[in-house]
Amino acid sequence: MGQWSSGYDVALTTRRSPVRFWPGPLPSNLEITPDSIEEFLNIVELSGVTSKHKKEVERALNNYAKYILFTIDKQKSLSYFKSLLEKYSIKYYKKQMHSIRKFLIHLGVDWAQDIELPSDPIYYPKRINQQMIQQTLSYFEGQQYFKQIRAIILLGASSGMRAEELYQLNPDDIDIENRVVHINHNPSKGQTTKTQRSRVSFFDIVTQGTLYEYLAYFNNGGKLDKLFSQTHMTHLFREAPIKVKELRKCFSQEWDRRGGPTSIKKILMGHSLKGDIDLMHYNCQNEEDLKSIYDKIMN
Repeated sequence: MGQWSSGYDVALTTRRSPVRFWPGPLPSNLEITPDSIEEFLNIVELSGVTSKHKKEVERALNNYAKYILFTIDKQKSLSYFKSLLEKYSIKYYKKQMHSIRKFLIHLGVDWAQDIELPSDPIYYPKRINQQMIQQTLSYFEGQQYFKQIRAIILLGASSGMRAEELYQLNPDDIDIENRVVHINHNPSKGQTTKTQRSRVSFFDIVTQGTLYEYLAYFNNGGKLDKLFSQTHMTHLFREAPIKVKELRKCFSQEWDRRGGPTSIKKILMGHSLKGDIDLMHYNCQNEEDLKSIYDKIMN
């Protein structure tokens, strides 16, 4: 890309006075040191993020610092931001820039506040139905870890959990007898949710039988340390018809095809309820209510 397209610019506007350049050497607070990065990471950690997210932020800051030779320079910074934009997807670029921009603002770099991130590209969701679930199960038939694979596929497709939430599950989070899965936000134990709130969801009768079989294998010499290790699952699903993150879409689409209420789907899937007046102030359902509604739709 020789020129930046207007829709994906690293936009720098001068809403205030022009940025002043320091005469002579830069003051020490405009130099990036290991201590300044560590201080910012501690602040990030206090927001309740996982250790994985903290490491991603640390990696983004270190890559930026190395490029600009650890001294904050506006032109070098813009050059780095442009290289990210040209090399990677908009989603990855925005994720990196979010961390870097917050770090620069933390250090008191005025012009960082003027950086505007591009809009998200138009997204068309992939249509996923039960036939595709069966095709994916057939794809893994005979695989060494088929019991584990079948368990995560059916649980993801019937509960609406995010892939990261599935990876973080512990055996005691699943109440198989009552078909309840507890999705916990507990950063100290490596469990987080996007809304930073714990919730419950449910699974159907077919998934119940599959989980009985898998947990019996897991608890009796199955040679697996975690129910669904992210690294392990990512490797297994690399060429599969459906990825783990798409199982959530299957639940959402199937719920709507069966005429399920959108408000209940939002609660089960852990959507943010901000801006939804009904769910924030009026609609109150306990676990028993939610399970009753779930069973009417999914069972």
